[in-house]
Amino acid sequence: MSSSEAQNLGVLSERELQIVELVAAGLTNHEIAEKLEISKRTVDNHISNILTKTATGNRVALVRWALQWGKVCIDEVNCCTLPISRDNLPSLPPPQQ
Repeated sequence: MSSSEAQNLGVLSERELQIVELVAAGLTNHEIAEKLEISKRTVDNHISNILTKTATGNRVALVRWALQWGKVCIDEVNCCTLPISRDNLPSLPPPQQ
């Protein structure tokens, strides 16, 4: 499988990316369900879909995939700069006239 094919497999929804982050943080499916206020069965389904989309067979391989493709950041390792939103901009003094 080429790298572009592998990357195309990894098109995940916002919710799936959120779950990948929680898996990488070490949470169980039950803990993820509680945190996101959804059923454990829904988490199980999301994880199954994520493993299929990423062509990974287990949680360890999924975390390795997520690190490789820059989908998660763990302890400042493999981090990318996130875009700055207007809410996160520092306050600037008004322009001088």
